[in-house]
Amino acid sequence: MVGGEVAVVSRRGAERLRGGHPWVFRSDVERVPELPAGVVRVEAANGAPLGWALWSPRSEISLRRMEANPERVIDEGWWYDTLRTAIARRAPLAAEANAYRLVHGEGDGLPSLVVDKYGDALVVQLLSAGVDVWTETIVRALRELTGCTGILARNDPAARDREGLPREVKLLFGDVPRTVEVLEHGVRYIAAPWDGQKTGAFLDQRENRVLIGGLARGKALDCFAYHGSFALHLAKRADHVCALDVSAPALARVHEHAERNGLTNIEPVEGDAFDVLRAWHKEGRTFDTIVVDPPAFAKTRGALDGALRGYKDINLQAMKLLAPGGLLFTASCSFHLSRGLFFEMLSEAVADSGRRFALRAFTGQPLDHPELINVPETGYLKGALLEAMG
Repeated sequence: MVGGEVAVVSRRGAERLRGGHPWVFRSDVERVPELPAGVVRVEAANGAPLGWALWSPRSEISLRRMEANPERVIDEGWWYDTLRTAIARRAPLAAEANAYRLVHGEGDGLPSLVVDKYGDALVVQLLSAGVDVWTETIVRALRELTGCTGILARNDPAARDREGLPREVKLLFGDVPRTVEVLEHGVRYIAAPWDGQKTGAFLDQRENRVLIGGLARGKALDCFAYHGSFALHLAKRADHVCALDVSAPALARVHEHAERNGLTNIEPVEGDAFDVLRAWHKEGRTFDTIVVDPPAFAKTRGALDGALRGYKDINLQAMKLLAPGGLLFTASCSFHLSRGLFFEMLSEAVADSGRRFALRAFTGQPLDHPELINVPETGYLKGALLEAMG
């Protein structure tokens, strides 16, 4: 299929595209294509060509530019070449992990497309009506490029509602098992492609787990442990690790993962992190290494104020529990919480703690989750490694 329809965008829309951002909103589409969904040519009001974009007629984000060169035809060859380039960037990761992201949407010039690798299986998310039209082409290219044994569509995010698309989990090719063993820098854990968080696991924290795991010592605490991915890395060096989570089923998986790695120093603890940390502080407990990796408190811009209070509170409680010389790794996966606000929140928590903390590292997203400088929507993850100076 070759896009033969034309979308004409406003001056503001054209300036946005020329500035490097791929999105054009509905209010800036002056002439709407007749195509139901797919790929269209994009032009400015004066007829100047602006390349090719995915077209989603029901979405607020109507156009997502995928190709700036108006002479390049969007066909099966284009998808193959662009996917091949994205996959090749991840080649260094194969030496240390068998699970990582192959395509990070706009970050790889493939808007609204996510592809994650779990061993020999792939999990895809087609998050716009425009890209959904190309499902068969994308599957063929991925099969040829990766030699995968199965491709699963985790098309269940809320983003598909805004595109007029059904939410579904659907096998597109071959076989994808219910669980896959992930090997990550010497640590093994189970991912669940069909029904786990995100596409089956939290792949974006891989390097941060290695970072704090390599520095861990003494008594360690993993808050919001979920299935214990941080706890497993901490346990390689720490004497004892408390894996704290509110979910009993999640903690059962922590226990299973500890056994899988031959680790006997992980203690699953069920409870609300906010309440437990306060109680432990009153008891006088301390930890030498703490990880605070909560779920996204700010899923919308309107939730940001409440989220900031939550982030500050949990980090303040962690700071109070940290032994002198101890290390705290803290993160946020909320897109609406900017780096500046994240750092400001940490500064306020430090002030309220009455202690001194040194910033040892400020982290972002790994190689397989590229964040484009001029496309802020490609970035969401930020983290900080702090040292208690007294």
